[in-house]
Amino acid sequence: MDNSLSKVNQINLLADSVSHDKNTLKFKEKNGQDLKNVAEQFEAIFVHQMLKQARQGKLADGIFNSEAQDTFNNMLDIEYSQILSKKNNFGIAEALIKQFEPHLHLKKDK
Repeated sequence: MDNSLSKVNQINLLADSVSHDKNTLKFKEKNGQDLKNVAEQFEAIFVHQMLKQARQGKLADGIFNSEAQDTFNNMLDIEYSQILSKKNNFGIAEALIKQFEPHLHLKKDK
């Protein structure tokens, strides 16, 4: 009887371990996806700053420049930066993922 209880306990421990491993894997995948999303967003912000600096480097103001035109250009630069970061590989997102991936903690219980 004692032997069968021991085996039941072992089976329960194994089942709990497998369940915990699956949850840990899901948690790791979610954190990995979150890290990827944040890295891609940072890359888009970086590209936006590059476009903004390039636009500020103009030599002279045009005759039709206004605050409305500047606002439109800023909004256009934001859209361009989103598109450029998705379509082109600048390598910024990949570098961030490589840098921060080892720091993903499995502190799900806290």
